Amino acid sequence: MSPEEARELFASARIARLATAGADGVPHIVPLVFAVHGDTIFSAVDPKPKATSDLKRLRNVAANPRVALLADHYDDADWDALWWVRADGAGRVLDAAPDAVALLRARYAQYRDTPPDGPVLAVDVRRWSGWRA
Repeated sequence: MSPEEARELFASARIARLATAGADGVPHIVPLVFAVHGDTIFSAVDPKPKATSDLKRLRNVAANPRVALLADHYDDADWDALWWVRADGAGRVLDAAPDAVALLRARYAQYRDTPPDGPVLAVDVRRWSGWRA
């Protein structure tokens, strides 16, 4: 699969998993919604209830910007439709990113009425890779 094909498949997914590691090297993985613009993936801290606003994923990116995201499609009835895409890159936390929030609002109806108002995670993808049946 070419990097361009991988990026297109990734962008078609509705959810991805973000893998980070802090300065201590301990891995941390969480699901998230996202928008892709070129070779940058955006996700935002939204107003859904959370135990804390001091999210580990953001602390990890601040300490160690190397991240990976994984999107996939699984169909128990049709293994010929299986695929996964991995995006490896460098993350950065933005306090304000109105263009990224606009992309997220256009992609997810839930954000149209209640747009994300927290920090935005931007991942500059250095490598797109993947597999499909």
